[in-house]
Amino acid sequence: MTWDLLIWVMFVYLLAGTVKGIVGFGMPMISLALLAAVLGLKDAIILMLVPSLITNLWQGLFGGQLAVLLRRLWRMLVPLCIATWFASGILVRTDGTALTSVLGVVLVLYSVMSLATRQVPEPGRHELWMSPAVGVVTGLSTGLTGTFVVPGILYLQALRLGRDGLVQAMGLGFIVASSAMALSLTGRGALPPNLAAISALAVLPALLGMVLGQKVRAHLPEARFRRIFFITLIVLGAWLAIRSSLSMTLAGATVRPMA
Repeated sequence: MTWDLLIWVMFVYLLAGTVKGIVGFGMPMISLALLAAVLGLKDAIILMLVPSLITNLWQGLFGGQLAVLLRRLWRMLVPLCIATWFASGILVRTDGTALTSVLGVVLVLYSVMSLATRQVPEPGRHELWMSPAVGVVTGLSTGLTGTFVVPGILYLQALRLGRDGLVQAMGLGFIVASSAMALSLTGRGALPPNLAAISALAVLPALLGMVLGQKVRAHLPEARFRRIFFITLIVLGAWLAIRSSLSMTLAGATVRPMA
């Protein structure tokens, strides 16, 4: 880890923290998108763990609606924890690049449709069984790609929790997913001490960026917040899809025998 790379990591987490402070999510996606191309997906996920966990402890525990959200979301959070722990073990032994590319395409398509329509349908009476199902699928996606968005954030957005409730609920989901992933990687000996130390150092710029982003969010009207929410997903999804596709293409060119 050279000094210029270390400075780049700190800048990435300042940017990712700012985006997270504004829209309530985005730190894993931005950090993975900007670091995985340099360090690889697995190392980028390891660097993400501590900043993600610390900033989400702040976001998820101190939003004023903790008890209400836990009563409503525990059916999603418990399966999310188990599935993330399981899928993280698969990540250690496989390459998640293709899955990340698919995830990026899904983000773009969903966000475009959401901007074109007024509201995402509420689950209604189906919430009882949809919550654990969404938890499992989101945990698998998180464990394999490091990103919580599909379908976790999309489902939370459909629950009509309000702007502040949505942001705190996303924080709770990130806490559970990040903790499960960290425990899984540590238990499998896949958490190098040097990367863990740099991940801890990255907490400082991430928190600074989050403070700046929250100040911006406090002055955003609801409609503008919704537009920024989905435009951020479109940009991040497109970046993830393009970066992953390029990575797979370059990898294929590398292993292809010379004519």
